Parts: sequence; C-alpha cells; structure tokens
Amino acid sequence: MTRLPESHAFWLQASAPFRLALEARAGLEFASLFAAQPLLYSAPKGDGHPVLVLPRLLGCDLSTQPLRYYLSSLGYAASPWELGVNLGPRHGVLRDCLTRLEQLHAQHGRKVSLVGWSLGGLYAREMAKEAPDLVRQVITLGSPFTGDQKPVEFWKTYEAVTGDPMGLPEHHGPLDEAPPVPTTSIYSRSDGIVPWTASVEREGPRTENIEVESSHLGLAVSPLSLYAVADRLAQPEDIWRPFERSGIKGWLYRTPARIS
Repeated sequence: MTRLPESHAFWLQASAPFRLALEARAGLEFASLFAAQPLLYSAPKGDGHPVLVLPRLLGCDLSTQPLRYYLSSLGYAASPWELGVNLGPRHGVLRDCLTRLEQLHAQHGRKVSLVGWSLGGLYAREMAKEAPDLVRQVITLGSPFTGDQKPVEFWKTYEAVTGDPMGLPEHHGPLDEAPPVPTTSIYSRSDGIVPWTASVEREGPRTENIEVESSHLGLAVSPLSLYAVADRLAQPEDIWRPFERSGIKGWLYRTPARIS
C-alpha cells in the first residue's frame, strides 16, 4: 500500500476539520447541475449498456438518483442497487450485490459497468474481482481502497454502532489490488471524509485516476464528476483508453496527481 511522507500525513490530519467543514458545499454542488447543463449534455451519448450504481455508506438509491437520471438521459440502462440503505460491509452484502449484477447481466445480455460512490466503490471493485466476465468497467467516486490514511474516528464510530469491522472479507485479498477490468478512480483533494490519497489507484494499462474539485457528499452530483463518469462509460466495449484532457477538459481536469 502507498505510504505518505510524514509531513504529508501530518498535513492531512491537521487539515481534516477544515476539509470536513467544506462538506457543507454539497448543496451548492447539486444546485450547480442546472448551470452545468451545456457541459453535461456535451458528453457522448450512451450505447444502452447496463450500469449498476452503488451508494455510499448510509446512502440509498434515492441518493444516487441524480446520477442515474443523468446517465439514463444519455442512453444508458442505469439501475439502482435495490438493497436499501448501505449499512456497511455486513455478512452477505457482497453476495447480494453479485446477485444483482447477475440479474442485470441476464436481463440485458451485456456486460455491466459498475459505478460505486465511496463504500459502494469498494463493493464494485470486489464484485469485478469475483465476476470479471460480467463486468465491463469499474468507476469509483471517493472510494477508500488504498493507503493507511483513513478517517479513523469515522471508522471507529461505525464499528461501535454496528459491531462490524470497516472493511470487506479478508479472503477477497488486498483492497488496493485493482480489478481485472478497466478501472477509474475519481477523487477530490478537498474531500472532507475520505483523504484523497486513499483513493489514488496505481496507474497501469487499464487503471487511471481523475481528480475533480468536490466535497465527498457532492461527488455523485458534481458536474465534473458526472461528466467524467459519462466520458468513461462511452468508450466502446473492449477498447479502453485513459481519460483525454484535451481542449476545455485540460482546463477543468488536472493532470494525474503525483503523491510524491
């Protein structure tokens, strides 16, 4: 796993209260969707393939409705996870996610793209490891799958309330191991809940990182996030290329982060 220099780790810890306060802008990010219509609908149209959207911790299908509505309007068969409130990686939750994946694959007769927000992204990555033949690609939004800079107090509160450890079953292997399908991690340096370094994928032939400016709670409604998701989903099946930052995208999206 990636380890940060001590000075960088100290900065992340010291800035945590400020970053958490920035989560209050999530409402403004949702409101900005209306002003961002020209950008959002300049994204390439979808090819109709199924997309399963998984919510964050304590989120439900209502929380992912704006993202699913946008993807549906572009031509994708965007579907909710239909498992109620995401109460964490409890016993059987990954099995139920895989059942949902199998249903969509059988219904559409095509591979399914997985879009997971925060903890939902961890589910998406593990689903793709378990059933790669059913998955077209994985896109995560602020998902903490690498490094040791986790929001410790948040994790401890979850464990105290539920009695479950914050994580997935150990037999699935390291969380920072990328799935065997094209994988994109979308993250924000000003994320107030998940430190951005915990969402940085090791870049390879079929993995990439896209940095946006957003709160954690706004990642599923931020115009920059939504456009990036749509851009990634529009690639032809089995022809995956990294995100292209040419033209106006060069102004809106930073070049891939260098932790060092």
